[in-house]
Amino acid sequence: MDRQQPSLITKIGFAVLACNSVLAIHKSRGDAGSVAFVLAADAALVLLFLCLRRFERAGGGRRTKAAVWALTTLLTAMFASRVAPLMPPAVAALVWALAAVTVAGGFWAFFLA
Repeated sequence: MDRQQPSLITKIGFAVLACNSVLAIHKSRGDAGSVAFVLAADAALVLLFLCLRRFERAGGGRRTKAAVWALTTLLTAMFASRVAPLMPPAVAALVWALAAVTVAGGFWAFFLA
């Protein structure tokens, strides 16, 4: 398998992401915030994929680790910010607490372990 070209499963994954994004944007047309959220999440996912490929190939340089951690932190915060308002206050606090633990755990795994 040629390591320079994305695998078939990667191509399928991006196709599913693209279809899902188109459907989400179509469903939320007229709501600029939702459209911006979908586009920002897609951009972060694509950047994360590219950083992970670089991370795997280059052996995990510190700057690549920082980029991967920052992108996963961004995605975690983005999704928590969309889910938490839909929950009762105690569950919303739990959502944010789990997001914070996830971010802290990622930092520990990448930089301290």
